Amino acid sequence: MGAWELLLVGAVLLLGLCGVLIPGVPGSLLVWGGVAWWALLDQSGVAWAVLVGATFLLLLQHAIRWRLPPRRIQGVGITRRMVVCAGLGALVGFVVVPVIGSVPGFIGGVYLTERLRLGSHGGAWWSTRAAMRAIGTSVLVELFACLLSVGAWVGVLIWG
Repeated sequence: MGAWELLLVGAVLLLGLCGVLIPGVPGSLLVWGGVAWWALLDQSGVAWAVLVGATFLLLLQHAIRWRLPPRRIQGVGITRRMVVCAGLGALVGFVVVPVIGSVPGFIGGVYLTERLRLGSHGGAWWSTRAAMRAIGTSVLVELFACLLSVGAWVGVLIWG
């Protein structure tokens, strides 16, 4: 597989990760499609294993999200800026502390946004809790599954 093809697959995966944070964009479907595209072009045993693992993870996250309570966005004060900061925090956390760092990074991004907006620790803490109850858990589950799938793809490219 050539460098341009890998770059295009990486762009689709990055678009999928961003799509998780934007309502209405099928982020997990884009991530799965990127991994499937790569596996079809690469056709190695490791590529197929990554595709099977990504398929399992993304189906599992859909099942988990269906079991979560419905989103209650009205009245909580969730902004686009908060969602972007939470996603960036999850990405930074995933890189700094592989895999498990995305959870505290996501929550930290929400807290930091609210701390800057409200100016006090108490208000930011309560606002972070309300935001996590409303949509945070659902978005976090999907983002975590997508980050694991993309991380497996990057790991195979680096070490495979």
